[in-house]
Amino acid sequence: MFNRFRGMLSDFFQQADLVLLGLCCGATLFGMVLIASATHYMGVSSMIRYVGVQGAAMLIGLAAYVLLSMVDVELLVKHWRLILLFSVVFILLLRTPLGVTRNGNRAWLAIPHVPVSIQPAEVVKIAFILLLSKQFEWVREQRRELKSLGSVALPTAHLLFMVGLIYVVSSDMGSALVYVFIFACIALVAGVAWQWFALGGAAAAAGIAGLYLLGKLPTHMADRFHVLFDHSFDPQGVGWQQTRGLLALGSGGWFGQGLFNGTQTQAGRGALPERHTDFIFAMTGEELGFFGCLLVIVVLAAIILRCLWVARQAGSDYARLVCVGMAGMLIFQTVENIGMCLFVMPVIGLTLPFFSYGGSSIVTLYAAMGIVSGVKKRALMNWRR
Repeated sequence: MFNRFRGMLSDFFQQADLVLLGLCCGATLFGMVLIASATHYMGVSSMIRYVGVQGAAMLIGLAAYVLLSMVDVELLVKHWRLILLFSVVFILLLRTPLGVTRNGNRAWLAIPHVPVSIQPAEVVKIAFILLLSKQFEWVREQRRELKSLGSVALPTAHLLFMVGLIYVVSSDMGSALVYVFIFACIALVAGVAWQWFALGGAAAAAGIAGLYLLGKLPTHMADRFHVLFDHSFDPQGVGWQQTRGLLALGSGGWFGQGLFNGTQTQAGRGALPERHTDFIFAMTGEELGFFGCLLVIVVLAAIILRCLWVARQAGSDYARLVCVGMAGMLIFQTVENIGMCLFVMPVIGLTLPFFSYGGSSIVTLYAAMGIVSGVKKRALMNWRR
């Protein structure tokens, strides 16, 4: 048993993507330093608890990375019925007593006697990418070209089902939008004709505009878009978070005020909202300045580019689409979170990948990157043959 385990680890270190793993670990450790500073104002015990939970999530994530690097996703997706059933049931658990409502969204599961909560939409993103990639591969095998309505109907129905399920169950439109962007990335690489992107974008824009003009768009959603075009709109209410975030981000200058020294970061609870989660990039700008923010962006860009590099080396179209889906997930969350702190994107509750506090987010990200590592490993094995 010991020899077999040692052989598996030796195989992992020889063939898995250690560059990607190093980037992920570097980002998480950097993020833990930022979380320590962002929670320092709560007291040393709270700071240790937050950093400890993030560290424990990282260890679980590392185990998931190693395990999934050894799993062939093309064999795994053959059990697509079970994967789909798991996705639906896991999200529906939010409607049980385990579901917890925060900031108007019933998006977390709180398990008794467990100090962390789980966000099902985070975990299910991986299943969505695996299943959607398989659907596009299957449609391409049947039709070769993705130009007709029939060729895009099945994947689009899958998207609409998942987005609808998440929104109806949890009201978490932020997470649902990640699924939309993942779909767009995979569809683009799969070869879906441009007219479908134009039609889908036009339909979405018209639908949102129509709901807004008719007053049918939920008030909190409409206000979050309104404030982007008029920063003076309700600065003490809907614009409060982004106003404070932009102020913190801009006050750091080139080099920042120093870790554990940010004026707003180290002030009371109301100074900089969600500074260890949604607005950790703003906190980084205040304490580490422009160069600190640039380092965060460079590390995330390197992780994304590594995923796309593995996609180019993938041994099959399916594996390529899976890697692109993982990269799309990271791209959207990164752009949205940073844009939110810069007051150019709406606040939709998305954290900064690898840097923000969040146990289920960290474990999911490492699991996703483990799948990418597995694609790289099998591409290397095929090349050696």
